[in-house]
Amino acid sequence: MQPYQQTINNGKILRTFNVDVDNDELKWHQDLKDRKVTILEAGGWSFQTDDNLPNKLQNAEQIFIPKFVWHRVIKGQSALIVEIEEM
Repeated sequence: MQPYQQTINNGKILRTFNVDVDNDELKWHQDLKDRKVTILEAGGWSFQTDDNLPNKLQNAEQIFIPKFVWHRVIKGQSALIVEIEEM
């Protein structure tokens, strides 16, 4: 089971991570495609890539995640909502 709820609309993925998700479910992982991620609601969450310190996410921020780069999100105080475009 995934730590988020997901819908797909016009080729874009909308994901919501609820604040009650267990920290153990937010694992380091890699993606098979490059992704452009737009933060719709940051909720105090952070984003971290391998060998870097976590960065606090901001509403309307865009992040490019190259394929095969290790990364994770770190839970905040409320829901995290992101829009993902695979490239």
